[in-house]
Amino acid sequence: MSGVTPNELSAVATTVKPGLALSLGVGLEYSLKFVRQYKKPFIPIHHMEAHALTVRMIHSVQFPFLVLLVSGGHCLLAVAKGIDDFLLLGQSLDEAPGDTLDKVPRRLSLIKHPECSTLSGGQAIEHLAKQGDRLKFYLKSPMGQHLDCNFSFAGLRNQVTQVIIKKEEGEGVQMGQMLSCANDIAAAVQHTVASHIAKRTHRAILFCKAKGLLPQNNPTLVVSGGVASNQYIRKTLKIVTDATDLTLLCPPSKFCTDNGVMIAWNGIERLREGKGILNHIEHICYEPKASFGTDISGQVKEAAIKIPRLKLKIRD
Repeated sequence: MSGVTPNELSAVATTVKPGLALSLGVGLEYSLKFVRQYKKPFIPIHHMEAHALTVRMIHSVQFPFLVLLVSGGHCLLAVAKGIDDFLLLGQSLDEAPGDTLDKVPRRLSLIKHPECSTLSGGQAIEHLAKQGDRLKFYLKSPMGQHLDCNFSFAGLRNQVTQVIIKKEEGEGVQMGQMLSCANDIAAAVQHTVASHIAKRTHRAILFCKAKGLLPQNNPTLVVSGGVASNQYIRKTLKIVTDATDLTLLCPPSKFCTDNGVMIAWNGIERLREGKGILNHIEHICYEPKASFGTDISGQVKEAAIKIPRLKLKIRD
């Protein structure tokens, strides 16, 4: 417990968008009852903005900076210009990378693997990939012909499903049983996801530099969200930031996944600047779907920046 009494609080911050309707509804209902009872100001929080600003709780990062949010529900690139001012450069057009990294292990039945029974899907992929050879399977990187910063992972998952079906037929293994090449499939999937994210991020960096959206001195890429806990993906992004002279910052893994601390921190940031603080809460409602920042992805597509080839070779 925090040891803080309700009367000691300056305000109450709660996620109101985007997210699962039931979760948002329960949290908001409790919070509104609380602020009415103790007569506290209310600060509604955008879930993705909270992820983007978590790093400022750990590091002294000044605006503007480039942010990559990668999770089970979202994947986007944006320029953070202020605590409530974002320029959206690109986002996933279908599913999020965390969703892909969870569904592939399910299809591989990795929960039956003795080393993965207690791990999440993404953790299982990362663990087995260390023992696998990604070159055993060729997976086409998504959206190679699209010179923008949007993402797509559904097609990759379909590729992997076809590979699994073919190997099951070849090994005489029924669906739900373990494949002998699960490690190699995990390595190929992880690398392809990391490569796709890295390439789109590389283009975003070049676009920001061309448009003067980042400071010339010590420009920063912040990576947050649950998938940012994957060390292979972090190392792949480090290759990109080293090549483009950016500083790569990631919150500690415990703050990458959804957590109450990041919501509280966003509330503190808003309280300090006096932004989004409400004393009248009659019309507050939650939004399962919500836009993020000002969308300039069309400008990125129009710029059609070609990225130089980088050798994305990671040594564990």
